Amino acid sequence: MNQLTSFLTLPKGSEILDLACGKGRHSIYLNKQGYDVTGVDLSTSSIEHASQFENESLHFKEHDMRLPLSQQFDAVVNLFTSFGYFESEEDNLRTIKAIKAELKSGGYGIIDFLNAKTVIKNLVPSETKTINGIEFQIKKYIKDNHIIKDIHFNDNGVAYNFTEKVMAITLEDFQGYFEKAGVQLKHCFGDYHLNPYLPETSDRLILIFE
Repeated sequence: MNQLTSFLTLPKGSEILDLACGKGRHSIYLNKQGYDVTGVDLSTSSIEHASQFENESLHFKEHDMRLPLSQQFDAVVNLFTSFGYFESEEDNLRTIKAIKAELKSGGYGIIDFLNAKTVIKNLVPSETKTINGIEFQIKKYIKDNHIIKDIHFNDNGVAYNFTEKVMAITLEDFQGYFEKAGVQLKHCFGDYHLNPYLPETSDRLILIFE
């Protein structure tokens, strides 16, 4: 957060939209740094949890990020791979268009996504992790251009199964969305220290556009 706000030279009091904010961890931090923050998420339970931290310059609401809010912001941030969970390319494009509509003139959109090329190259098909005495069986694979992670574990005799799925969106894919949405990519970074993006080795794909 500090790297991004410093790089963008966002003055204190700037209005920031945290898109897909979850339980509000990053919204709360940005607010403590002096920013006026609105956090939105589709999850009712996450917003209910985050709302306990609201104040005059920190607000949370349940919202579908594919639809633009009526308010405009100095920056719209979408952090830690909170993108690419829709089934269709069209919904990804709708989200970019919504971000564009939510930006003030001269405002910045920031998407922090995984580097799909590195993830696929280094994919471990199967592994076992033990956390707090619970053994997790994890399988990862690629299907229909999605990176899929199946998680199986047993806790107190009860079996649990969860699946995480995110679209394997590349820089080229994002550039296609940006062109269709009418926004311009200004910067592309490959990690949280804002080093240059290297397709084959970078951990992240951090895009700044306006």
